[in-house]
Amino acid sequence: MKAAVLHEVGGIPRYEDFPDPVAAEGEVIINVKAVAVENVDKAIAAGTHYASEKFIAQLPTIPAFDGIGTLPDGTLVGFGNPRAPYGALAEKTVVAGNSFAPIAAGIDPAVATVLGTAITGMSVKTAAGLMPGETVLIQGATGVAGRLAATGRDDDQLREVQAIGADAVISTAVCDDALMQAFADARQDGYDVVLDYLWGRPTEILLRTLTPDSFAFPKPTRLIQAGESAGTELVLAAASLRTSGVEIYGAAKGLGPQTMGEVYGQIVTWAQSGELTFDLAKVPLSDIETAWTRTDLRGRRLVVMP
Repeated sequence: MKAAVLHEVGGIPRYEDFPDPVAAEGEVIINVKAVAVENVDKAIAAGTHYASEKFIAQLPTIPAFDGIGTLPDGTLVGFGNPRAPYGALAEKTVVAGNSFAPIAAGIDPAVATVLGTAITGMSVKTAAGLMPGETVLIQGATGVAGRLAATGRDDDQLREVQAIGADAVISTAVCDDALMQAFADARQDGYDVVLDYLWGRPTEILLRTLTPDSFAFPKPTRLIQAGESAGTELVLAAASLRTSGVEIYGAAKGLGPQTMGEVYGQIVTWAQSGELTFDLAKVPLSDIETAWTRTDLRGRRLVVMP
């Protein structure tokens, strides 16, 4: 079969022949139809992710650990955790018999690869308890997940975000003082919920603006930590929590088997009806070497089609 084959940690996968997987007892062969290549896949291949040791323990290997494909009987499924070295970026892979689930009728395989991305956007409800009429600030709205959920670094994409319904947009590509002022100007009577895909510098500055400079009873702000595209760490002043009314939660708060199913079902319903759309950049598996290093996606999700 053809596959994207990684020969060294930090290398670029190459399109080449690879032995077909053979299913052991309790396993099933998946004919791969679509795979979304995300930052986590690249970080694992680069050896910089905490899960790198697990997924690239042996080389050569095939990157990516989930995707959409068909069972031998033609059923369309979403799958995960292929048996190494058979990652998802190949014509075929092999998974355990409990590592796949059917995809709802009417969902395009390429779209199905990114439905999970919208789950973090739903954390404004599951983790933050969003109520009608509340104000939401999305940190990182120009990214793929953020657009589905506003701040960002790309002015053109910020205009697109505003066109799809944002009341105001904030560019983070300014000096600290200007960003603080922008947060303050947009805040008006306060942010009820912040969905944060950035962390790092922008969130550190945001928290400063939410900290009162005199004794007050501040409006609570529930900040949902969902990503770290601007940095893995920040300096959190004690007053940012003690006197600001800020409450910080992880995006997984409130998720369990039942709520995950409910959230995913709602996302599927929106996708089927056309209420939820995704901007995808589809490429054939044969173009993996070029696609892996693309820097022009600008909010689109890269989907590889074997």
